[in-house]
Amino acid sequence: MAEPEDDGEEVDLGISLEVVATVVDLANAVQEAEEAAMGDDDEDEPEEDDEEDEISEEMLTDYIDELNEEQQVALIALAWVGRGDYEAEEWAEALKLAAERNVKGDASTYLAGLEGLGDLLSEGVGAFGLAIEEVDR
Repeated sequence: MAEPEDDGEEVDLGISLEVVATVVDLANAVQEAEEAAMGDDDEDEPEEDDEEDEISEEMLTDYIDELNEEQQVALIALAWVGRGDYEAEEWAEALKLAAERNVKGDASTYLAGLEGLGDLLSEGVGAFGLAIEEVDR
């Protein structure tokens, strides 16, 4: 993984790790619910299924929609870094292109459509020497 700027200089991600961790948790819960639903075709357990449906893609997109534009752009850029499209050293460029990508304000739809969003964001944060797992929740 790429290290942050030389001389240990911290990069301003434009979003708090707590917010990223919340998005990661929601994205992972949505993915787990979708995987569970795919595996439960033979068994019907309405009460548990209803509980799993509580964490939906709509909750994820609503949360992202409530974030300001800078935070939404940072999430897009972090996902791109996590996917390997950009290195940590290219953060400014990733942010610029993410802002252009988000001109229509559809960050939540775009991000929710990314396969493995939680992992992408975790990897993106990791590229800066940070860890989502260390964030108190």
